[in-house]
Amino acid sequence: MNTNQDTAIWWIRRDLRLADNPALLAAAEHQRLIAVYIHEPDDELGAASAWWLHHSLLALQNTLCELGSNLILRQGQAHDVLDALIHEADVKAVYWNRQYSPAQRARDSQIKQTLRERGLRVESFNSHLIFEPWQNTRDRQPYKVFTPFWKACLKQGIDHTPSNAPTQLPPTPQLNSESMESLNLLPHIPWDRGMRSTWNIGEHAAWQQLQAFLSQHLHDYPEGRNRPAEPGSSRLSPHLAFGEISPRQIIYAVRAQQHAAPSTSDEAVRVFLSELGWREFGYHLLYHFPSSTHKPLNPRWDVLQWPEPDPAQWEAWTRGQTGIPLVDAGMRELWHTGWMHNRVRMNVASLLTKNMLIPWQHGERWFADTLVDFDLASNVQGWQWTAGCGADAAPYFRIFNPALQGEKFDPQGDYVRRWVPELARLPARWIHRPWEAPAQVLQAAGVLLGFTYPRPVVDLAVSRKRALEFFVALKQAPLLK
Repeated sequence: MNTNQDTAIWWIRRDLRLADNPALLAAAEHQRLIAVYIHEPDDELGAASAWWLHHSLLALQNTLCELGSNLILRQGQAHDVLDALIHEADVKAVYWNRQYSPAQRARDSQIKQTLRERGLRVESFNSHLIFEPWQNTRDRQPYKVFTPFWKACLKQGIDHTPSNAPTQLPPTPQLNSESMESLNLLPHIPWDRGMRSTWNIGEHAAWQQLQAFLSQHLHDYPEGRNRPAEPGSSRLSPHLAFGEISPRQIIYAVRAQQHAAPSTSDEAVRVFLSELGWREFGYHLLYHFPSSTHKPLNPRWDVLQWPEPDPAQWEAWTRGQTGIPLVDAGMRELWHTGWMHNRVRMNVASLLTKNMLIPWQHGERWFADTLVDFDLASNVQGWQWTAGCGADAAPYFRIFNPALQGEKFDPQGDYVRRWVPELARLPARWIHRPWEAPAQVLQAAGVLLGFTYPRPVVDLAVSRKRALEFFVALKQAPLLK
């Protein structure tokens, strides 16, 4: 097809929304719009995030059609697909919002250079972050500690007015499109029932979730975010990961809530916004230290010679059968919903990397496959933080005790009772440490350790001592510079 109409491509990636979307707004200035999602063979998608993507694309497709446009789906290498579309529709301009992994940056840079050399207008924008990762540095050096990094962000100013969604879009030329089913994003066996009953997906759902959180839970966020049995966290992470909502939209909405409800404390707002800061920090680290996706950010950790992972312990961890209730509850929540409460994430990661001495990369890959909110920067940062080898990380000798953590943050055992129902009848005193419960208490609760519920795969005290002995080599390692 070749026409004289001015046609632009909006290359959709992790920006599955219409509001606050600079690439879409630029493309919508043209007479015709090709909104295309390209499913590449090497996309950074796990099974759970692929499931989310399928439903998010459906939601976006419906919205585009309502505004007079359409969603085009193609498969293949991005440069080949874009080249084909340019020829099919006589495209004059290509717009996209930036991505930041090393592979994505290399791909985008090459495509931009090639298309500009051919005379096309090519522009990329920031829609995924508050700031670009290179904007906040100190003496042109990246930050490695969160607090000064976030202070620099706050000093520069994090409040920006997001753009509204267009009310009408240019038409889409007649083009072939792959079917949604052909992308093969959904599971072949129905393991997604729990996720389907847990989540609403898409731009509209993201906005509804934000409004519900702000009106019901923001005021109690500093405390509520730590209680896994209660809805105190925002649960916006998958919506952010897929760009169904932007961090700038969230900040703008938080300020509006502050104005509408003066009882919302500055401390609650400060703590909540700092979580967006941690997300920014993760991308800052990913950009400046690209090898951190697979190597410890702190090179001192290269001295460690990790033991061979115990297959039985690994399997117990992945299945939520470690015999340690808080950890098992978290891993089962993950398997059922594709999400896990952040307080529990730290505990399951600590058990794996410290008590089991299994390298953090194993856990990071497992989360990458099972989380609906998988985000490379945040996932890597979280695992390296807990393991102790990242920027601003917990020190190596900080080892979470999941029994004590459970007693502190799930004191009545409601979270454990929900996800580990075989322990539901245990009194709160014993539910986080059933291995210490008297025999008559276990019997009355119908718990038979080793049969109805496993005994702990590691002794928390013994494995903690072993971990501290293992990590002592770090004391002799060269200091991080």
